[in-house]
Amino acid sequence: MHFGGYEWRVLAEQNGKALLLSDKIIEKRMYHHSLENITWEKCELRVWLNEAFFNSLGQNEKTRVAETRVAACNNPWFGTKGGGAANDRVFLLSIEETVEYFGDSGLLKSKNPNSKYWIDDEYDSARIAKDGDGVACWWWLRSPGGRKSSVAGVGALGGIDLGGGNADDASGGVRPALWLVL
Repeated sequence: MHFGGYEWRVLAEQNGKALLLSDKIIEKRMYHHSLENITWEKCELRVWLNEAFFNSLGQNEKTRVAETRVAACNNPWFGTKGGGAANDRVFLLSIEETVEYFGDSGLLKSKNPNSKYWIDDEYDSARIAKDGDGVACWWWLRSPGGRKSSVAGVGALGGIDLGGGNADDASGGVRPALWLVL
């Protein structure tokens, strides 16, 4: 689906709205400007998505993007606290949403001891995202990683990195998600 100058995947439809995820990585950015304890509700990437990115949409497009209560999920593997919920128009997927919308092999709930930091399963290929040059890159999720200063992501080969990368890593790909009123 084309919207706001980007191609989007429709992950779900409910109550007259569609959950969209950018098909490609739109940009590489830090989750936060420094390596410190950080959560989604307080990170700089959230501010950028809901201000600069949102404001880059046309006026008619902006009116179609629903404000959404975004849960602050704890890391289900390590128990790292996710902070408080936030009201956003644009957000990143959580670990749980990534599993829900891309396929659930049961590894997240099983806490497979053979996979201490990653979920590598038959759904990896569906989670691979490429940048504008067609190169597969890793991308941020909004869930915390194994430490309060790390953030979960999806690796370039599609595995979910539960331990996460440092919040100040500028090589993290951004795949915005939003609920669009149909």
